[in-house]
Amino acid sequence: MKQLSSVFLVALLGGATTLGAYKLFVEDHTTRNGLVTLAPNYGARNVAMGAENIDFTAAADNTVHAVVHVKNVSVRTVYNPIMEFFYGSRGGAQQQEQIGTGSGVIISQDGYIVTNNHVIKDASELEVTLNNKKVFKAKLIGTDSKMDLALLKIDADEKLPYATFADSDQVKVGEWVLAVGNPYNLTSTVTAGIVSAKARNLDTNGIQSFIQTDAAVNPGNSGGALVNTRGELVGINTMISSPTGSYAGYSFAIPSNITRKIIEDIMEYGNVQRGVLGAVGNELNGTNAKKLGLKQTEGYYITNVIENSGAAKAGIQKGDIIIKLDNQKITSYSELNGYINTKRPNDKVSVTLIRDGATRIIPVTLVKNDLINTEFRGMELENITAGDKKRFNIESGVKIKDITNERLLPYKDELIGSVILRIDNANATDIETVSKILVNKDDREGASVQLITKNGQVFRFII
Repeated sequence: MKQLSSVFLVALLGGATTLGAYKLFVEDHTTRNGLVTLAPNYGARNVAMGAENIDFTAAADNTVHAVVHVKNVSVRTVYNPIMEFFYGSRGGAQQQEQIGTGSGVIISQDGYIVTNNHVIKDASELEVTLNNKKVFKAKLIGTDSKMDLALLKIDADEKLPYATFADSDQVKVGEWVLAVGNPYNLTSTVTAGIVSAKARNLDTNGIQSFIQTDAAVNPGNSGGALVNTRGELVGINTMISSPTGSYAGYSFAIPSNITRKIIEDIMEYGNVQRGVLGAVGNELNGTNAKKLGLKQTEGYYITNVIENSGAAKAGIQKGDIIIKLDNQKITSYSELNGYINTKRPNDKVSVTLIRDGATRIIPVTLVKNDLINTEFRGMELENITAGDKKRFNIESGVKIKDITNERLLPYKDELIGSVILRIDNANATDIETVSKILVNKDDREGASVQLITKNGQVFRFII
């Protein structure tokens, strides 16, 4: 469990059962390159009916067989101070085995499984138990720590039941959903609830567009399935909101459209392909609109356009108000971020915006996130690579590419290549995050910077 808010505890669920839908090389209902199986009525939504008219049994029966129990075995070194005193550092070190559990969802008949990254993190051994009690060793195919997703593979001697993906953009608030997982190390458990909100932003480093539901979810459900009443995957259960660490009202799921895109990337490219819009700003409301002298009270107000980004090349400007991406209405950053997270570099997005009271539609080609950069107090910054993450043993940060600040020039050789981890009290997750931090910061104000040098030393300084 991790506390992600001072108001309430957002607990990472330790279990996973998700209605994924991966089937390699199928003929029908597949996305490009045949990597993922979509529901036959993909893009359709459930017809509104009262609970007394809905039969949950078919959806539950289909889902529980696609849900698995995931066991994570890891080994850590602990030190016994007494043994260390008598026998030295070698005698005081002991290997201790730790076991964590979660859930996962079979997404192809040949054994691909999606789960949460935090379920399998630091594992030295992974074990998967099917609903029919069969046990398999699992291989880790790839992960995305930013979106908290991971892809596993088991080799079975039979075709496995698997889940199909629904279009999470079509999910409606108030729609009935089922959560399926392995809470408290139990076998597959099904709970029902409704979608309470969409595009919920919990200020986590990566995922900022959760589906919120009141279906009961507990520790062990992480990586589990959130499905509609047809048994189609609409989300991956990931977090709960609770003062105790157990279910107390709401849970949160990664939308299936984001999940599908991440998993397809891992299967096709071996890593995640992130497309970046490059427009930074704030969501509008009555208060913000009044301060800015605007009549528009909904949309995403642009305060900065990142150099070399798709938005900059397309001519999007500071002061523009984004109200739609393709056919998706945009009223908040979480909605904008959630939609962009389903896209890849070089994908084209039709941006509808308001400029000087007039509505315009501007086509934007998304760029790769490592091609954009920004400037901060005479330091040119760029996104870190997968190699940087491995080298520094970090999950996020921005790398110093060049120094132009005269006061920092004597330390240029040491600073270039170092990675900034935090600015003031905010995580420097990536270039877009840093740009967002800097938007409301006066250049005359001091800024506290925490970074890790090329030699692995971590220190702070004020600039």
